[in-house]
Amino acid sequence: MALFKKRTVAKAGEWYYCLQHQKVEEGPECPAKDRFGPYTTREEAEHAMEIARERNLQWENDPKWHDAPADGSPDED
Repeated sequence: MALFKKRTVAKAGEWYYCLQHQKVEEGPECPAKDRFGPYTTREEAEHAMEIARERNLQWENDPKWHDAPADGSPDED
């Protein structure tokens, strides 16, 4: 039994941003590895790269995701 089934029919109202083609698509047209989404609106999908940049910046600046010691000293390897 497959854990993940390939969906061949798009659900109405699902929007994706295809990384390979750099365009917005309604429904899952391209493989999951090549797309961001689903988004609820076309406009939101159009801003997928901006949303990803903002989320990456938040993650990079979030102290709970860094491996630095709690006392602030540099990590010794």
